[in-house]
Amino acid sequence: MIRTVFHSEDLPAAERLARFDDFLRHCDHPMAVTSSAPELFRATARALEIGPVSVAELTLSPSVVRRTARLIRQADPELCCVVFARRGALRVAQAGREAALGERDFALYNSSQPLRVRIAGRGTATLVRAHVPRALLPPRARRADGLLGRPLPGRTGIGALLTQFLGDVTAGTPPDGTAAPGPATEPYESGEPAGDAAGLGAVAVDLVAATLAHHLDEETPAPGAQGPGVLLLRIDAFIEEHLPEPDLSPRAVAAAHHISVSYLHRLFRTRETTVTELIRRRRLERARRDLGDERLRDLPIHRVAARWGFRDHASFTRAFRAAYGVPPSGHRRQGSG
Repeated sequence: MIRTVFHSEDLPAAERLARFDDFLRHCDHPMAVTSSAPELFRATARALEIGPVSVAELTLSPSVVRRTARLIRQADPELCCVVFARRGALRVAQAGREAALGERDFALYNSSQPLRVRIAGRGTATLVRAHVPRALLPPRARRADGLLGRPLPGRTGIGALLTQFLGDVTAGTPPDGTAAPGPATEPYESGEPAGDAAGLGAVAVDLVAATLAHHLDEETPAPGAQGPGVLLLRIDAFIEEHLPEPDLSPRAVAAAHHISVSYLHRLFRTRETTVTELIRRRRLERARRDLGDERLRDLPIHRVAARWGFRDHASFTRAFRAAYGVPPSGHRRQGSG
C-alpha cells in the first residue's frame, strides 16, 4: 500500500525545511534540499515498494534538491531513476544537461552521478519518481549516460505506458493533491494497487528497460555513421565490461574503438571526468559493493581489489580511502555493524 512517509503540515513552519532535509539525507540514496523561502516551505512524500522498485509521489514548494559527490560517497545503491511532473514545473540537471519537463514528460537520472532537481513556479509541484536497481536491467540499458538530463516524451509511445503505469500505482491521493492529515512521518495507507507487489515490480522493470532500449535505439546512427554521443555510449559499455582487466587504460580503450588516445581525451572533455578517473571510479564502486556483500565476507580484501583490476593492494587502499573517507577494512566492518 502507498503510505505517507513525510507530511510537513503538522510541523511548525520554521522547522519544515530542516526536517524535510533531514528526511532526504537519511534515505537510501541521500539528497539535500534548499529553498529561497524556507518559511513558506511545504512538503509531502508518499511511497510504495513494488518488489525491488521504489515508487514515490512528492509534493513540494519551490526548492532545489541536490545529490552531491559527497552524498554519493556516503551511500549509492546504484539506481536507474525515472522522474516526471504530475503537476507543476520541474527541471532535472545531470551529466552536463538540464531537462525542463512539461506535464508527463520525464527524465532519467543515475544515483551514481551528481544531480540537481529544481521545483520551479509559484505554487507547489507534484512529481512522481521510480527507482530501479541498475543490476536488474539488461547490460545495454545500464549504460544510458547519453540519456541522462534530457527531456523524454511521456505522452506517447512507450514513454506514455511508463508514466501512466507509475501514475496509476501512486493513485489514491485525496482530492486536494496532498496526503491525508497525520503526524509528519506517520504512514497513511491509501489505495492498494491491483496485483501483487512482485508482479508490479516486474512490470516496472520491464517498462523502464523497454523505454531505455527504445531511446538508445533512436540514438543509433545509420550504418557507417557514428556520432560522438553514440561512440561515448559504446566506450562506456566497453569500460564496464572490461573493468576486471588490469590492463584497461585509455590506450586500450582507444585501440578497441579504432581512435587515437588524443581523440578519446577530446571526447571526454564534454564530461566532468577523464577516462582514467572514470575507470578508477567504476572499479572503486564495484569493490565497495563487494566489500559490503555478506556473501563475500570471507574473500580477502586484496582479492576483492584484484577482481576489479587493482594490481597493488596499497594503491587500492589509498584510492579507496580518498574516495570514501575510510579504508576498505573499515568499510567492511561498517557493513557488518
